[in-house]
Amino acid sequence: MVGRRMDRSQGKNPRRKPALITSIQKCMNCGLIFSNPQPLPINIQDHYGVEPAEYWNESYFKPDIIGNNARVLKATRYGGQNGKILDIGIGVGFAMKAMLDAGLDVIGVEPSEEFCDYAIKKTGIPESRIVRSSIENAKFQNDYFDYINMGAVLEHLASPSESLKQALQYVKKGGKIEIEVPNSSWTVNKIFNLFYKFTFQPFVANISPMHPPYHLFEFDLKSFKLNGVINNYKVVDHHYFVGPTYLPSFLNSVLRKFMEKTKTGMQLIVVIEKL
Repeated sequence: MVGRRMDRSQGKNPRRKPALITSIQKCMNCGLIFSNPQPLPINIQDHYGVEPAEYWNESYFKPDIIGNNARVLKATRYGGQNGKILDIGIGVGFAMKAMLDAGLDVIGVEPSEEFCDYAIKKTGIPESRIVRSSIENAKFQNDYFDYINMGAVLEHLASPSESLKQALQYVKKGGKIEIEVPNSSWTVNKIFNLFYKFTFQPFVANISPMHPPYHLFEFDLKSFKLNGVINNYKVVDHHYFVGPTYLPSFLNSVLRKFMEKTKTGMQLIVVIEKL
């Protein structure tokens, strides 16, 4: 067991707060971090059936021209200018809208009714382009898509391996799936975990299975390499996104350089190819 996690934001002194608690564990073989027992919603709308402004902070809604351009370049690189693209978990649609504006043929999947409505009303994505469904319940033609984007999806799903297996059915042989997930070796979590340890508190900062953003898993590169043996794919590319540190600003420069060098940033991005 790595430690314990509350059903609320923990802060510096979680032992003083009343809360439900689950244990956090790590697979020593593949680096996957998960909770046991695994608290799951009866319906996915229990977690994501909220207004977008309640789920994301204000900075999320600011234009991310650089990030969206990067998504378009990757979609074009892996799917081709005329390829069929599936965007699983579109959120409020910023990345999907950028791909559509670039002339790419994109279909989006999103289980949250509120997120779908925002994407249609605020970004102008045609409703016909969005499938209102979870990936577990979505139905597409097998071997149809050239490229699938799964940004910030697998960490929210009860069975990432089974969901990835389903997505692989939809992509052509040799097609690519790009996946962005929380990195189980994120330096910032390790710093918080050391603080809890030195203050004799049995808690950790990893995942948040019982409160927003409802992360059920954190992944290591080895998680995907080993899962590829099970689900018949190979990892063809990967990199790390450093992200914010959530620590005092005077530490940012040093920590960011450290995370870049040690590949211990916040997010892991992998590209897999169907065999």
